[in-house]
Amino acid sequence: MRTTAESVTGLIETAEPIELSLVVPLFNEEESVRPLIERICVAMDNYAATWELILVDDGSTDATIANAREALNRPGLDLKIVALQRNFGQTAAMQAGINQAEGRLIATLDGDLQNDPKDIPGMVAELERRELDLLVGWRKNRQDGLLLRKVPSFIANRLIGRITGVRLHDYGCSLKIYRGSVIKQVKLMGEMHRFIPAWVAGVVPSSRIGEMPVTHHARQHGVSKYGISRTFRVILDLLSVMFFMRFKARPGHFFGSLGLGLGALSAIILFYLFIDKFVMGNDIGTRPLFLIGVMLFLSAVQMITTGIIAEMIARTYYRDDNSLSYIVREVYEGDAAHQ
Repeated sequence: MRTTAESVTGLIETAEPIELSLVVPLFNEEESVRPLIERICVAMDNYAATWELILVDDGSTDATIANAREALNRPGLDLKIVALQRNFGQTAAMQAGINQAEGRLIATLDGDLQNDPKDIPGMVAELERRELDLLVGWRKNRQDGLLLRKVPSFIANRLIGRITGVRLHDYGCSLKIYRGSVIKQVKLMGEMHRFIPAWVAGVVPSSRIGEMPVTHHARQHGVSKYGISRTFRVILDLLSVMFFMRFKARPGHFFGSLGLGLGALSAIILFYLFIDKFVMGNDIGTRPLFLIGVMLFLSAVQMITTGIIAEMIARTYYRDDNSLSYIVREVYEGDAAHQ
């Protein structure tokens, strides 16, 4: 029995830790998943360190999982397939893959074959050379429509960079390399995956975030999951990012500042009406300015109390925040499926 224990211990000690985890969210990509795996294997064939591939199926309704499982026993491929219970969105799927990743470094890319896995080894080397915590791909020669994709993306990138202070050419590129210890400090929610550099900037200095030109291919199979309506969602999400970056830990300052400003304006109006009523002897009961002063006062009280409630919620959030934005149905490794 002792000999067996010693042999098991020896195997554990000699097991080489995973250097790089590749995380790929998938949703209805049955035609793309086989060539995707093949391209990744070819691209990583000469990669000197250990790596793993994590495919996250975001509630696909086609044969995406079935086609992906064909590669589970492929020689030389450390593959894990995480099947979510339903469609939670790309951000939640990305978070699920990051949580499953064991690598010191984590790479993310889309599953539609538009990102080129051949860029990954070079990006890893560049991240290490520049001592960065996040390296973002820049689709310099983007193979997308001009009016519906390129122009809105250009405007959004400039706007995001100006507001967040993290100036990049391409926020929307999913091909990114992270240090695992850094990205696991960031909790992704909603549809915030396109703002990951801004969230990372809340954990590390923006000087440790860089970008690198990468190859971009036109979509070959399936249909795009994005349309022009995404532009409006990006604007709303950007407002949320701006608020969280500046007031996440102190929301009371945001609402309190608005409340104090409205309260000061209300005080000026009501003081003027007080003088007008009791010194000048004029009737103020039917004047619109009196109603405006009262409404501003009530709004100020509401903003200040909202700030207090927001502070209480924020403290509760930081004290107990273990909730997940997704539910895993099964995890496939080799021939086994785990609940």
